[in-house]
Amino acid sequence: MERGLYIAASGMIAEQMRQDAIANDLANASTPGYKADRVTQSSFPELLLSNTETGQTVGSLGMGAYADSMVTNLAPQATRVTDEPLDLAIAGDGFFGVQTPQGLRYTRNGQFGVSPQGLLIDQNGNQVLGRGGGPVRVAADGTVDGRAVGVFRVNGARKEGDNYFTGAAGGQADGQVQVGALEGSGIDPARVMVDMIASFRAYEAGQKTIQTIDDTLRRTATQVANATGGA
Repeated sequence: MERGLYIAASGMIAEQMRQDAIANDLANASTPGYKADRVTQSSFPELLLSNTETGQTVGSLGMGAYADSMVTNLAPQATRVTDEPLDLAIAGDGFFGVQTPQGLRYTRNGQFGVSPQGLLIDQNGNQVLGRGGGPVRVAADGTVDGRAVGVFRVNGARKEGDNYFTGAAGGQADGQVQVGALEGSGIDPARVMVDMIASFRAYEAGQKTIQTIDDTLRRTATQVANATGGA
């Protein structure tokens, strides 16, 4: 009976992690270049049950589920025209390179600005890198040459926060920079809401299972105590 509590609890923990990822996706439904996350779940190895007296096999018992990995969908998304001269989008594969205080980072969010020194920067004030790895200068008229902006191939890209990615640099990528456009977010709000409802129902099912087992244990303890006291 107690094993059922752990099985239900493990499923609830896995669904909680799934809900955290879903909530983060929804919060970034309008963030340019955002990439959606998916939490994959696996089952613990099953336990083979047998009769302790005869050794006869009774059957197997699942040991619950767990969240084993977070998978990011890096597929390029459609671009939308903004006509803003410092909005850049990558058509195809690759990332913009950004020099941060923590080192080189990559992003698909091309909503850039200009620094007081006339250099292209991201929304956090970090310099955007050119094709040669140096800074990109913004022209006096507030425009930038898309051909001067670096598009880098990143092997093993993984999220780090603030729409940044880390990974092993793999040279120049094949993607082309579009000026006056932004890549859309990789979130389909309708689909994400359906996933959230399904996850919530699975979490609720685990919660009800725990309540049922807890109530059964309470009743058993009460009945045993009453029977003992009556004897």
